[in-house]
Amino acid sequence: MNKRSAIRWKIFANLTPLLCLFAPLPLQSQSGQEAIPTGTPFAVEIDRHCPMKVGIPIEARLLYSIYEDNRIAIPAGAQLRGRVVKLTADGSRRVHARLHGDFTPFHIPVVHFDELVLADGGVLPLSSGDATDGAPMLRLTAPAKTTRGGFVKQQMDQVKQMAKDQATVFTAPDKGDRALQFLYGQLPYHPERIEKGTLWTVELTQPLAVAKDIATVKSASPVKTQTAPETPTAQLKTRPTPDSTTSTASANTVASAPAPISPAPRKVWHLNSYLRQAVSSAEAKQGDVVEAWVAEPVLNVDRSVAIPQGTLLLGTVTQSKPGRSFGRKGKLRFNFREMRLPEGPEQHIEGILAGADSAASADLEMDAEGGVKPKPRNRVIVPLVLALLANYALDDDASQAGSAAAGSNGLGLVGRVVGIAAGSRNLAAGIGFYGAALAFYDRWIAKGKDVVFAKNTRLEITATPSRESLIPSPPSK
Repeated sequence: MNKRSAIRWKIFANLTPLLCLFAPLPLQSQSGQEAIPTGTPFAVEIDRHCPMKVGIPIEARLLYSIYEDNRIAIPAGAQLRGRVVKLTADGSRRVHARLHGDFTPFHIPVVHFDELVLADGGVLPLSSGDATDGAPMLRLTAPAKTTRGGFVKQQMDQVKQMAKDQATVFTAPDKGDRALQFLYGQLPYHPERIEKGTLWTVELTQPLAVAKDIATVKSASPVKTQTAPETPTAQLKTRPTPDSTTSTASANTVASAPAPISPAPRKVWHLNSYLRQAVSSAEAKQGDVVEAWVAEPVLNVDRSVAIPQGTLLLGTVTQSKPGRSFGRKGKLRFNFREMRLPEGPEQHIEGILAGADSAASADLEMDAEGGVKPKPRNRVIVPLVLALLANYALDDDASQAGSAAAGSNGLGLVGRVVGIAAGSRNLAAGIGFYGAALAFYDRWIAKGKDVVFAKNTRLEITATPSRESLIPSPPSK
C-alpha cells in the first residue's frame, strides 16, 4: 500500500463513524418509539353538537385503546382534532323530509382528522383518510332471553316502548335541546348540525410514531369502557399456568412478549375485534367469508398472553335476507369458525356475535344467537291514529280551528297553518289523510331496511375453542 492509499484509508476510517450517526434508521428501531401501522382504525366520537359547515373544527375522543405488539400505544380517551372538509347531499333524507313538508337541504359531513393531542399539550401529526359514514353510535348487545308472542302482543309492546321513548324526551338530560329540535322539525326549514355522539372510524394512511410506554393522553371526557386495575410490566408473565382462565387486557396492561400461549380448554374468550370488510344483508350470500382481526390482546389470569392482538378471525355468513317491499326487513347472521394467530398454529373455534358498536343508519336489534335485524316499527297504531285525527277535522260539531289543528297532520307546521287559515274542513282533513297515507306507505309498502355493518365496525365476539389447546403439551419426561 502506497502513501497516498494509506492517507485515503485513514480519512475513510475516521469519517465512517460520523456517517453512521447521520444515517436514517428504520422507524421501528428508533429508541423509545414504536410505529402504529398503516390501516389501523381509529374509532372516535364527538361530545358536543357542531354546526354543519365546511371548515368547522372537530374535536373527538378515541373510544378504544390502540394496541401495538400487545401493548397500549394510545389509550382510550385520546383527543383527535380535525375539521369538516366537505358536505355531500343526503339525497334519501331530503326526499323523505320534503314529503313531510321539511325543505331543509340535508347534508352528510366529510371529516378529516390530522392531529393527536398528547397529555403534555404536544401535538402529533396524524395522516388519516376522510370519514364519510358518521352517525350517532348504536350499541348492540345480545339479550339474555328472547321474548315471543303474536302480532297483537308485538304491537302492544311497541306502543309501550314508544310511550317510554316519548317520556325520555321530557325526563332524560338535554331535554331542553330535544324540545328545541322537535320544534325545528315542524318548520319547513331549519339549521343543520352534526349531532353529539356521532361516531366516525378513520384509518391511518401512514404509520404513526408514538413514544413507547406512554402513560396518559389528554382526554376530552371520561372513557365509558370499563378497565381492569393497572398492572406493572414487571409483574406480567409469558406462560400460563395449567388451570388458567382468560380475561380481556386492561387499558394499562403491557405484555412483555407476544408469544401466543393457549389457555385451558373450553374457556370463554371475549374478543374485541374489527371487521375487515363491509357486510350487508342486501349483498351478502349464505356461505360468504367474513373476516375480523383482534384489536386487544386477551390475557390469562396470570397476565400471560392467551390470544395476541392482530389475530385473524375467519367466519361465514349463515343467514342473509335483503330488505324487500311491503316492509319486509333484512336479516343478517354470521359466526366465526377459525382463528389464525400471528405466530402460531390455527385454532378451530365456535364464535358468535355478542355485541357491536356501529354508526348505523337504522335502529337495529340483536337476538341471543347473534342475528341482527332492524327494530320493528308499529305498523297499526300510528296510521290508525292519524286517520282518526284526519276524520275528526270533518266533525261539524267541533270547533273548526281546533279540529283543523288536530287533523291536519303530515306536513308539519306548514300543514297546520294552512289547515287553520284556509277555513276549510275538507282541506284540513285532506292534509291529515295525506299524513296517514305516508305513515301507511312507510310501514306496509316501502322497502324494509337492510342490516349494514361498515368496514372496521367494532365487534365483541364470544368464542370457545373446539380443541383442547392451541399448542400440544410437551411430552412428560
